[in-house]
Amino acid sequence: MRLNEVTFDDSRPVDGYGPGFFRIDGEVVQGAVVILPSGVTGWGGFEDKALLLGKAGEIDVLFIGTGAEIAQIPGAMRHALEEVGIGVEIAATPAACRTYNVLLSEGRRVGLAALPV
Repeated sequence: MRLNEVTFDDSRPVDGYGPGFFRIDGEVVQGAVVILPSGVTGWGGFEDKALLLGKAGEIDVLFIGTGAEIAQIPGAMRHALEEVGIGVEIAATPAACRTYNVLLSEGRRVGLAALPV
């Protein structure tokens, strides 16, 4: 078996997560988080869409981690994001983090907004 090391350049991958926290590029962040090309910040959850809408030109797809289990997001949030040209992919947080990392390693313009597990 051949193993390839993934490099992320200046991007910020999710190294790990656990109850109430994320480890992003070696840094521990407590609570919900948004990772965009412009940086990492705390997130107020599904009602906090202004931060995401303001970054429309930075990303093509936003992965939304809904916690330990997959859940629906408010329709108004999805509609607002799609209206400004951001594709929305919903998954449980572990799957959202993994998929975000894979596409990030490919150099894609992706973001992650995730609730902790």
